[in-house]
Amino acid sequence: MYGSFWDNLKNAFTRGDNSLYKLIAINILVFFVVLIVRVFMTISGFGEWYQAGLKYLMMPASLPKLATQPWTIFTYMFLHEGLFHILFNMLFLYWFGLLIHQYLGSRKLANLYILGGIFGAVFYVLIYNLAPYFSASVDSSMMLGASAGVFAVVVGAATLTPNTTFFLLLLGPVKIVYIAAFYVILSFANSIGANAGGEIAHLGGALLGYLYIVQLRKGTDLGLPVQKVGMFFENLFSGRKSKVKVTYRKAKTTSSGGSYGGFKSSANTDTPKKESITQDEIDRILDKIAEKGYDGLTGEEKRKLFEFSKK
Repeated sequence: MYGSFWDNLKNAFTRGDNSLYKLIAINILVFFVVLIVRVFMTISGFGEWYQAGLKYLMMPASLPKLATQPWTIFTYMFLHEGLFHILFNMLFLYWFGLLIHQYLGSRKLANLYILGGIFGAVFYVLIYNLAPYFSASVDSSMMLGASAGVFAVVVGAATLTPNTTFFLLLLGPVKIVYIAAFYVILSFANSIGANAGGEIAHLGGALLGYLYIVQLRKGTDLGLPVQKVGMFFENLFSGRKSKVKVTYRKAKTTSSGGSYGGFKSSANTDTPKKESITQDEIDRILDKIAEKGYDGLTGEEKRKLFEFSKK
């Protein structure tokens, strides 16, 4: 995108077309706020109050509890308590999120993450309330973490570009479709274990990630409702109609470190005058890329994409 990882993260909220770093930044900020509150409340003797308050942000499996705190279907996907929990979630979000951003743009990446988190939560609630195995624990079960949204991004990227290769330590080059399949199978195998709720949410997010890309190729963006809500709040806080720069870059083979290089955007820039290019036009072009690839664009569509990226 713009520069180094830390530079992008530091400026996550001052740049447009930057949902990947915004999502990572929000998760990290919430993690440290929760960590600081937990430490201070625990040493002050209010540890039980902290635990009680945290439950108002976690996703409950119980339908009556969910009815009294419906906001948790959104808040839970930005909550982490363990260092390694957030570390691995953010690494996977970064590595696979770069692919979604480069092929489909910033808005669709945000759509995929939010929809994956919501669908993972719904899947978790349904299974816990319908499966006899969980009947004894449904009232006490709660979950938190970005994993469902991250799984949606991982499986979405693997569905979109299955032959993209990551270089993994000890294993060497591995296609991302195999990485995604491994983690989906692992979550399925652990769905009756100690973290059954989280693993079930992973599966829900993964299913959403696959369906999102399949439907996008057919011309249907399942994330439009999420996008419209996001644009409403953008307009509300900015006081004007928001515009987002979206570019398409063809990604090379990647490494497990998530570094990318040599992206190209081909377009004819010899235009006699500037023209107004709308976000709707760009969204249609990005949808066409998802269906037919960059080479399926006409020269005029490539030119518009290039011109819009310079705004």
